[in-house]
Amino acid sequence: MSEAEITRMKQKTTPVPLGTLIGRELRNNDKVEQPTLKYGQAALAKKGEDYFLIKPDCQRIPGNPLTSFSVFAIFDGHNGISAAIFAKENLLNNVLSAIPQGISREEWLQALPRALVAGFVKTDIEFQQKGETSGTTVTFVVIDGWTITVASVGDSRCILDTQGGVVSLLTVDHRLEENEEERERVTASGGEVGRLNVFGGNEVGPLRCWPGGLCLSRSIGDTDVGEFIVPIPHVKQVKISNAGGRLIIASDGIWDALSSDSAAQSCRGLPAELAAKLVVKEALRSRGLKDDTTCLVVDIIPYDHPVLPPTPRKKQNLLTSFLFGRRSQNARSNKLSAVGVVEELFEEGSAMLAERLGKDFPLDSSSGLFRCAVCQADQPASEGLSVNSGPFFSPASKPWEGPFLCATCRRKKDAMEGKRPSRPTITA
Repeated sequence: MSEAEITRMKQKTTPVPLGTLIGRELRNNDKVEQPTLKYGQAALAKKGEDYFLIKPDCQRIPGNPLTSFSVFAIFDGHNGISAAIFAKENLLNNVLSAIPQGISREEWLQALPRALVAGFVKTDIEFQQKGETSGTTVTFVVIDGWTITVASVGDSRCILDTQGGVVSLLTVDHRLEENEEERERVTASGGEVGRLNVFGGNEVGPLRCWPGGLCLSRSIGDTDVGEFIVPIPHVKQVKISNAGGRLIIASDGIWDALSSDSAAQSCRGLPAELAAKLVVKEALRSRGLKDDTTCLVVDIIPYDHPVLPPTPRKKQNLLTSFLFGRRSQNARSNKLSAVGVVEELFEEGSAMLAERLGKDFPLDSSSGLFRCAVCQADQPASEGLSVNSGPFFSPASKPWEGPFLCATCRRKKDAMEGKRPSRPTITA
């Protein structure tokens, strides 16, 4: 590493005075008017395993309302409620602890996708140490101005309905039945994929992974199923135009009954609170109450509008959105003014932790301790490895190739990749 790189890294760790940070945010926020958020929630319980999180008052810099962001999440539990409750109570803090302090808003947004991966994995490790066997899907949405970041494991879903009338899916379903890539990953990591065998040798139901019989390939928890069921989320980050848009975040009780388009169309023109209730009602009318059914609707509204403007007629919109979308993509402009334009900033769905944590060098403090990229614990380098190091190399014998992992998180990484069996250590 060059001397200039070392100096730059040390500068990043130097605390920045609060007044400087607030001044920086004031300058940044003068450039763009921030939208207003309005939201609603509705649910019907069949098993009582769905939970949700609404936190519209988070702050990147405590005490500075100009750095506000909002979090909305759905946790669809299975085999009990413990994992869903644990993720609801701990995931946000684990994500925020993985973001460096004292950075600008743009740097914060760029660091968020990797922090979401670290936060999901850390939450899974902590829950498995409790020795409980329940699991949960997670769809976790962070809204900062016009930028939306969504991380998800499982089959809950988040869709975006823009003012252009075009519905975008911001998540990927991790169902073994529908996701061939995930089936191949599970079997390569040591799991078996097949349907339930009944008396007479007939196979019934959806594809499941064995042991455990789970239909999903990614979740938080599920200690009894196997480490090949990973907590590494698909992450997508987009920026919408200043015309605004609507997010519909819901558990699979909605999506088993409604398509993304039908859910969006069923509630257009209604306020968020009423819209959430109508989506649940429409799912119930279509399929009946066969599962927990939870829906969050979040409207991202231009600052000078009391409500989300009505969506124009779809035929006109599709043409307008297509033309403006092509123009924006070709010009590669950061200014989004065309109705319905969505700029994709980031998307990654790999289940390989080394690919998701990047190849940045670990920060070495004056004490000689290294910080684990997942659990954020400071430990001597001799007690961990680079995330990209091979199993037969120690930090002393091989140059760093990525962030530092402590021994516990390294074992988790290897187990998820099928390199060795892993069972959580249960602490009293």
